[in-house]
Amino acid sequence: MKKKNYNGYKSYQYLEPGVDYKEFKLAKEIDRVPEYKVPVTEQEEKRVQKLFEENITISLHDHMFITPENLDEFMEFRRWGRDFTGYEGLSKSGLDAFFDNMMDGTAMITSRAGWKWEDVIFDLGMRLSDIAHQDMVIVGKTVDDIVQAKENGQIAFIPSLEASTMIENELDRLDVLYGLGVRSIGIAYSEGNSLGAGLKEPGDGGLTEFGRLAVKRMNKLGLAIDISHSGDKTSMDTIEVSDKPIFITHSGARALWDSKRLKPDDIIKACAEKGGVIGIEAAPHTTITRDQRVHTIDSFMEHFEYCANLVGIEHVAFGPDVLFGDHVGLHNALAGALSISAAHGKNEFEKVEYVKGIENPVEAFPNIVRWLVKHGYSDEDISKVIGGNILRVLDEVWY
Repeated sequence: MKKKNYNGYKSYQYLEPGVDYKEFKLAKEIDRVPEYKVPVTEQEEKRVQKLFEENITISLHDHMFITPENLDEFMEFRRWGRDFTGYEGLSKSGLDAFFDNMMDGTAMITSRAGWKWEDVIFDLGMRLSDIAHQDMVIVGKTVDDIVQAKENGQIAFIPSLEASTMIENELDRLDVLYGLGVRSIGIAYSEGNSLGAGLKEPGDGGLTEFGRLAVKRMNKLGLAIDISHSGDKTSMDTIEVSDKPIFITHSGARALWDSKRLKPDDIIKACAEKGGVIGIEAAPHTTITRDQRVHTIDSFMEHFEYCANLVGIEHVAFGPDVLFGDHVGLHNALAGALSISAAHGKNEFEKVEYVKGIENPVEAFPNIVRWLVKHGYSDEDISKVIGGNILRVLDEVWY
């Protein structure tokens, strides 16, 4: 794995803690939980490292920030509007680019409900300010930025949003977001908005007329569209209305686990038929299966294999949706805001403290590639699912 150009920078080190912002004790960025490596032979590990060196690796969906150690402080932490990027962990992740969805559903600087325009802009600008003060992570706005990052030992940060709620009824706000570097945007989060329904809604009327206009504007701008949290009809409408392929950046197969958080076969197929890609999700207690009710990398990869068999390996990638810190604890702290119960429904499963093998950005992609090597996937197919498929879509969607 080619070493990244990390020089030890820590987020906002150009400021003075306690003077310029309130300091919070952050969770461990590395080794927060016992390290786990998918067991492979020495020869297989050499192949794993070669795959990282020779291919562009992209996460379709993550949150590369460090949570506070004490999650009771999380809402106050977020009100300061400063997410601390895990630069050291990123340098060891094997990634060349990542779609970072920040935490805009909890950007509650001026509101307890989240998703406000001013807060999202503040959140984005603050993160970009921090990134501008270091050299390893660059802002990825084009496919060439991603390629150059790989060549230069850097990592491309692709600003992304999980919903369009903050645009309200202002179509031109999509242009503003694009101008500020956003390159991927969701239709709705769990709650519905002016574009359409989220997975939490008891009824789903599909894309609104405004939503249809918004999808067309996204196409014109070169914004990648995400339907991960959208309701089923809204998801299908988006695929049909869009002139370009779309992403399901972080989800899995509902056929394996009956959860609104996962997509039914018809939506996965429709996405693939339009040229799109589904990224497999690994956030705690999502990609479980009826046969594997303890969430681990194996249940996660069962969703990958199901989707690859359903629509072809050319339409599957990975959007682990991981972060640096206690993800299960964060879900507990934000259960209402993140609609956790709506996603799980009435399913019974064994709760875990963390997802073994794919708990954080440091171990996620190295273990994914080890698993693929161990299970006999070819270099060509591994190249596709760790980045090639995403690049293919971006070549068509971005400008």
